[in-house]
Amino acid sequence: MKGLKTAGTLLFTAVLLAALSGCEKEGPTEQTDKEVDKAMEEAGEQIEQTGEDIKEAAK
Repeated sequence: MKGLKTAGTLLFTAVLLAALSGCEKEGPTEQTDKEVDKAMEEAGEQIEQTGEDIKEAAK
């Protein structure tokens, strides 16, 4: 019974440590990913606007 309690405590501690390690400060890769996502979103918006401008010009 005591071994089961110890194993449960160790498992809980391991899960807690794994969760906390995911809260680290962003590294350069994550920052670059965010910048790429933002650039792609802006490019998509520009393409949509160009498409709308073409439709308006065609009318």
